[in-house]
Amino acid sequence: MNESIEPVGEPQVGVRDVGLPVADEAVEAARALGLEAARRRHEELVPILRRASELYYQQDAPELEDAQYDGLMRELVAIETAFPDLVTPDSPTQRVGAAPAGTFSEVVHGRPMLSLGNVFDEDELRAFDARVRRGLGLPAAPEPAPDLRYVAELKIDGLAVSLRYERGRFVQGATRGDGTTGEDVTANLRTIAVLPERLREPVSAEIRGEVFMPKAEFARINAEREEAGLPTYANPRNSGAGSLRQQDAGVTAARRLSSWSYQLIEDGPDGRPIVASQSGALARLTSLGLPVNPDRAEGLDIEGVIGFLQAWREKRHQLPYETDGVVVKVDRLDQQERLGMVARAPRWAIAFKFPPEQVETLLEDIVPYVGRTGTLTPVAHMRPVKVAGSTVARATLHNLDEVRRKDLRIGDWVVLQKAGDVIPEVVRSLPERRTGSEREFAMPAACPVCGTTVVRDEGAVRHYCPNQKCPARQAHEFAHFAGRGGMDIEGAGWSVLEQLLERGLVKTRGDFYRLTLDDLAGLDRFARKSAENLKASIERSRRRPLSRILNALGIPQVGEQTAIDLAAWVAGRWPRESGESDGEWTRRVAGALPGVTSDELQEVAGVGAVVAASIAGYFANPETAAVLADLVDAGVVAEPPARRAVPGSGAAAGSGAGPLAGKTVVVTGTLPGLDRAAAQEAIRAAGGKVSGSVSKDTSYLVAGENAGSKLAKATELGVPVLDADGFHRLLAGQEP
Repeated sequence: MNESIEPVGEPQVGVRDVGLPVADEAVEAARALGLEAARRRHEELVPILRRASELYYQQDAPELEDAQYDGLMRELVAIETAFPDLVTPDSPTQRVGAAPAGTFSEVVHGRPMLSLGNVFDEDELRAFDARVRRGLGLPAAPEPAPDLRYVAELKIDGLAVSLRYERGRFVQGATRGDGTTGEDVTANLRTIAVLPERLREPVSAEIRGEVFMPKAEFARINAEREEAGLPTYANPRNSGAGSLRQQDAGVTAARRLSSWSYQLIEDGPDGRPIVASQSGALARLTSLGLPVNPDRAEGLDIEGVIGFLQAWREKRHQLPYETDGVVVKVDRLDQQERLGMVARAPRWAIAFKFPPEQVETLLEDIVPYVGRTGTLTPVAHMRPVKVAGSTVARATLHNLDEVRRKDLRIGDWVVLQKAGDVIPEVVRSLPERRTGSEREFAMPAACPVCGTTVVRDEGAVRHYCPNQKCPARQAHEFAHFAGRGGMDIEGAGWSVLEQLLERGLVKTRGDFYRLTLDDLAGLDRFARKSAENLKASIERSRRRPLSRILNALGIPQVGEQTAIDLAAWVAGRWPRESGESDGEWTRRVAGALPGVTSDELQEVAGVGAVVAASIAGYFANPETAAVLADLVDAGVVAEPPARRAVPGSGAAAGSGAGPLAGKTVVVTGTLPGLDRAAAQEAIRAAGGKVSGSVSKDTSYLVAGENAGSKLAKATELGVPVLDADGFHRLLAGQEP
C-alpha cells in the first residue's frame, strides 16, 4: 500500500509517530471512550486490519479500498496513542505488509524494507514539514530553512521489490513481504525488460523499487479475461502483483510488467553510502542503467512540494501507468540519519495520497452485449459525466452476479470511478436516492442478437449464447482476427467490418483475402485511395508468423504468449521438410492440428491440463478444420518460428533427430543463460520430447534455480536430475 523505504537509524517502538499522523482531536475522542470501550474497539480493529494486510500483500485481492484501510489504521493509532498499554509487538501499527505466503522460498532482507506513512491534505503535509524542522533543530515555518530540501517523486501503486547485484550482475530479487522476510521472485523479475541483467559498472549494490502493470496492459488483460468469461482484475496494482508472484515465470513474461527504481543501497569501503543525498542516488541509479522515473522534482521546500503535487493531481491521468500520490523525502542522507525512524516508517519521508476521484451519475439502462466467445456482458449506460480526465457514459458490469452484489437497479444514482485511472467502474448504488421507479435488471432468456436460448453453466457466473453463427459473435471474432496481435489488417476497423458483414462480402475469415478492389471501393465513405490502402494491407497480412495466426484464431485460453509457445511446439513436432515451401508446410500443419491430443499439448511451454484440453477441444471441432482449410485455400501462409542452433550440438531446431531421440525431458526452474522456452526448443531439436510433468516415463529432469515440486517428484521416482552443465553435455551427446 505504500512505497518501501530502507530505514536510516535505529527503529524505536512507539505509536504516536508510526507514520500515520493523527490529529489531537482523534486522540482525545479515543481517550473519551474510556479504557474498556477502547479495548473492545481495538479488539475489533486488529483482526480487520490483519486480514486486510494478508489479502493485500499475500493474495493480491484486497477487500478494502486504500482510503478505508487508512481510515481504520488511523483509528487504531489514535486508540493506541490514547492508551499505550494496548500496544502489542504484533499490532498492525507495528508491522509492515504481511508474512510471505509460503509459495516461494524466503529471502531475509539485509536491511528491513519498511513502509511510509500517509497524509491526505496540504495541512498534514505542512505538519510533516514542521516535525522534520523540529527534529533537525531548524526554525519553524514560515522562517526559511535553506539547508532543508525535499525530493518529490510520483508514488507508484505497485509491488515493492529489492534487487541485489553482485559485481554488476543481477543475482537475486525479492518482494517486501513483512518487511523483514520477502519472497524470492528472481526468475520472474528477469522477465521484466526494463530491469538490466547487468549494470553499466561492476558494482555490488541493492536497488529497491516498484514493479507495476502499465495501464494499457491492464486494459488488454481484462478485455481478454472478460471475453473468456473469467473474473476481471480490480486494478493494475493487484494484477501486477499477482503477475509477479506467479509460479511460472512464463506467465509473468506474458504480462509485460514494468518497474521504476527509487532507492540505492551502495556502501563505500568505509561502510558509508556512496552518495550523500536522495537526488544523488537517483542520478546514480540512472547512470547504472536502471529505470528511474523522470517525473520528479528536487531541491524543493514544502511549498514547492505542494506545487508539485497540485500540478500532478490532474496530469497523472495522462500517464501510461497508475500513480496514487506523491512521495516526499528529505534529500540529504545525513539529515535522514539524524531524524531516524519509528516502528513502521521513517520520520524523513511521507506519502501524500491523492483522494480517489469518484462522481455520482444516473444509471439510465443496463444493456447486455454479446462478445466473441458468446458471453453476455451487462453494460451500464449512464448519464455522461467527467471522471479522471475524460467523459464516461458506459461501464461494464461484468456479469449478473456483480449486478446483484452491488444492488444496481436501472434508474439508480450510482458512484462511478476509474479502476486504476483506466477502466470506468460502477462502485455502488445510492439506495437513499431511490424514488421507487427503479427496476431490477434481468439477463435475457434469449440472445438479444440471434434469439438463441441463453445458457448458464451450473455453478458459473457466465451467461452466453451457444450459437457459433451468432452475428455478434462472428463480428467480434472477425474483429479479433483482423486486429493487432492477430493478422493486423490496418484499416479494417469496426465501421468497415460492419459494412463487410452486412453486405455479405465477408462470411469467413478467408473471405478477407478474396475481397477485390471494387468490393472495397464500394463501401460507404470509402474513396478509391482508401480502398487501395486497405487492399494493400490485406495483401501484406496474407503472410504472418504462425504465432500471430494462432492468436488471431481466438482459441479459448490462448493469448499472445501461449500462441508463441504453441507455434514453437508445432514447428518442433512438424518441422518443415527439405524443399518444402512455407505454403506447403502451412497446408500440412493445418491438416494435422485437428488430431492433436490434450496430453500432447501439455508438452507446450506453460500449458497445463486445463489449457491443453481447451486447445485440443478447439482443434477437434469440425468447424475449426473448416476455418483452417478456408484460410489455406485463400492463400494465407504461416511463417515457421525461426530455427535456432542447439547449444553444443550443431543441430538445427526442428531436425527431429539427435542425442535425445526417444528421451522425455522435463525442465523446471531458471537455467543460467538459457530461458525455459529456449531449453525446451533445444530438447526438441535434439530429438527429445518435452513434457510438462514428471512421471515414471521421464528420462531426465533439468532443474535450474528455484526448482520446486517437480524436483521433489523426480527424486521420489528416481528420475536423473541434471543441472545446467549436465544439460549442455547431454545436448552435445556426452555423458551428463
